[in-house]
Amino acid sequence: MMPSRKLSHVVGFDDAPFDRDARGDVAVIGVVFAGLRLEGVLRGDVRRDGANATRTLVDLVGRSKFSPQLQLVLLQGIALAGFNVVDLDALHDETGLPIVVVSRRRPQLEKIRSALLANVRGGKGKWALLERAGPMERSGSVYMQRRGISADDAARTISALAVHGNIPEPLRVAHLIGGGITSGQSRGRT
Repeated sequence: MMPSRKLSHVVGFDDAPFDRDARGDVAVIGVVFAGLRLEGVLRGDVRRDGANATRTLVDLVGRSKFSPQLQLVLLQGIALAGFNVVDLDALHDETGLPIVVVSRRRPQLEKIRSALLANVRGGKGKWALLERAGPMERSGSVYMQRRGISADDAARTISALAVHGNIPEPLRVAHLIGGGITSGQSRGRT
């Protein structure tokens, strides 16, 4: 665990909107913040329902000019592009950064398990990653999972960065940018 301290250089990742029937790659947007100031934007692609989310995020963080200053990775949910599940332990180990997953609602695990095992290639392994990630913890009005950071520090960081609602600014802005680049304008809740 990281010692208690204020985390100021954060990258938040969210996937761009995609057609539920589409196959192929889905854009992933990373937004780098220093405190509440937008510092930069990263972009990558992950396979719809694939298995490359962790590797893509590791590469985006590692290749980024912002990498030396980064102190935390935020994720809007543990899966990108449908069921491309992020391995939180590997992401933490390979980037050397604490990881915090944020969600508005507690996931309906039994529905997710059924969908993975019945409909998704590699579903058993993806379900194992979800189980290994552990239960989501309540943090104010959102839920979180974490690696390499205490619950108090994660909650404090979420709260400090959630200035325009419940979702931290790096995730909110990544969501807005993703919508803008794929459909011409952002829409919906973050």
